[in-house]
Amino acid sequence: MDENPILVERRDGYRVVTLNRPQRLNAFTVPMHQALAAAIAEAENDKSCRALLFTGSGRAFCSGQDLNERVLPSGEVVVPGEGLKKYFNPLILKIRALPFPVVCAVNGIAAGAGLNVALACDVVLAARSATFTQVFARIGLVPDAGGTWLLPRLVGQARARGLALLAEPLTAEKAEQWGLIWKAIDDATLMIEAEKLCAEFARGPTVAYDLIKRALDAAEGNDLAAQLDLEARLQREAGSTQDYKGAVHAFLDKRKPAFTGER
Repeated sequence: MDENPILVERRDGYRVVTLNRPQRLNAFTVPMHQALAAAIAEAENDKSCRALLFTGSGRAFCSGQDLNERVLPSGEVVVPGEGLKKYFNPLILKIRALPFPVVCAVNGIAAGAGLNVALACDVVLAARSATFTQVFARIGLVPDAGGTWLLPRLVGQARARGLALLAEPLTAEKAEQWGLIWKAIDDATLMIEAEKLCAEFARGPTVAYDLIKRALDAAEGNDLAAQLDLEARLQREAGSTQDYKGAVHAFLDKRKPAFTGER
């Protein structure tokens, strides 16, 4: 068993969570899922935490599910399904629902469910050497961990089908061009830029970030009239915060606003 499958570092206003099974390309196991869920819960319950940064140790972000867990001592291969319901699905839903920005710094290989965990984050940065692969078809499986929902929304149906059916790796620069990720960055400066971004989020209007995330997620299923109504409701909520009121005064006074991130 890995001693520390998840590493957590506290920064001023945010946390860095590192997947830490480099010898297995940070592939997910049950203990790793449990440690990650605990790390996310602690961050969410910490009022001083206003952003989260995910990355991986070694040469991968995450290669997906560790298939060693899918073979019983008898040699029988476990049929996937329960692990998704118990671990991956709650993880994806939790990442999407966190009330602050979640940044992912893809430092290398991102494959299978590991790739889809990255894509569930709000802002994805990637080292130029990173690769993105929906490997499922190579072993006779269907993209999971939200892959079939995320891919067409990010890159469109044609590219989503190509990525899923062909299971070919995509470079970081192509991923940026296609809109799969936010930005490809030189390897040497990936974490510098990712931490800089999280520090900016930690100083920003956290409530507004939360409401923006909720609005964008709802837009996938709303018609225009419903989305306009939602925007009005969320705008009233955002406009009731001290951050908004203070920002208006700061704008009129020609000074930089100081956001507390509180409702």
